[in-house]
Amino acid sequence: MSKKIAVITGGASGLGEACARRFAADGATVWILDQNADRIASVVADINASGGAAHGEVVDVTDRNTLDSLAEKIGAPDMLLTAAGIIEGVSTVLDADMDAHDRLWAINYGGTVNACRSFGKKMREAGKGAIVTIGSVNSYAALPLPAYCPSKTAIKRLTEMLAVELGRHGVRANGIAPTYVLTPALQARVDKGERSLDTIRKASALNEIVTTENISDVVAFLCSDAAAAVTGHMMPVDAGFIAVATYNSFAGGVPWDQ
Repeated sequence: MSKKIAVITGGASGLGEACARRFAADGATVWILDQNADRIASVVADINASGGAAHGEVVDVTDRNTLDSLAEKIGAPDMLLTAAGIIEGVSTVLDADMDAHDRLWAINYGGTVNACRSFGKKMREAGKGAIVTIGSVNSYAALPLPAYCPSKTAIKRLTEMLAVELGRHGVRANGIAPTYVLTPALQARVDKGERSLDTIRKASALNEIVTTENISDVVAFLCSDAAAAVTGHMMPVDAGFIAVATYNSFAGGVPWDQ
C-alpha cells in the first residue's frame, strides 16, 4: 500500500481504527474521518509517532456537503472504507423507537451512501480504487434489531450496485459482514454483564471470538491487488456464525447433541 491513500469513515475507533492502523502500517497515507475529535487526535498522533502517515478530520457522515468538500480536498483515494455506524438495543419492529430508528438509518445507511458518492465520484474520475463497506451478519439473517438489521441488508445491496456501476471505471466495491467483534464497545458491554463472550464463542463454528485484526486482514485483502478480480461481494468474517445459525435450526438435531 506504499504511496496509496486510504479514507476511512469512523476511523477513530473500533473496526475503522484497526483498519486505519493496518493501512498505515502497510505504507498507506490514512485520512481518518470521525465525529470524535479527541479520538481522531489520539489515533493520528499514535500512527504518526509510529512512523506512519495519518491525517484527521471531524466529520458527521450525514452531512453530504462536508463530505463533498473533503473529497475535493483529499482527491481520489485508492481505498475507501465506510466504517462509521451505530448499534441499537434489542426491540421489535412494532415497539421500536422511531426517532432512534431514523437516526440509525441516517448514519449507517445514509452515511455509507454519502461517503461512497462523494469519494466514489473522484475514484470514478481517476479510474481506480477499491471501496469496502461494513455490512453485518445481519445483512444475511433476521435478528431482533429493527433498524440495524435492515440497514445492514440495504448496505449489502448498495455494495452490489456500486460494484456494477463503478466496475467499468476500474473501481471495485466489496463489503465485509462481521459477527460480534471484540471491540472496546463490546468489551464494555461484557464488563457490564450485558453480553457473554462464552455465548458469543459458542455461536460460531470455530468457537472463537472475532478480533478487529481479523477484520483488518480481510479489508486489507479486499483493497489489495490480490483481490483484483473480486467485486460485488459482501464477505462474512464471522467465524462461521451464519453457518451455525442455520445448522442449529435443523429439526433432526445437530451431531454434537446426539
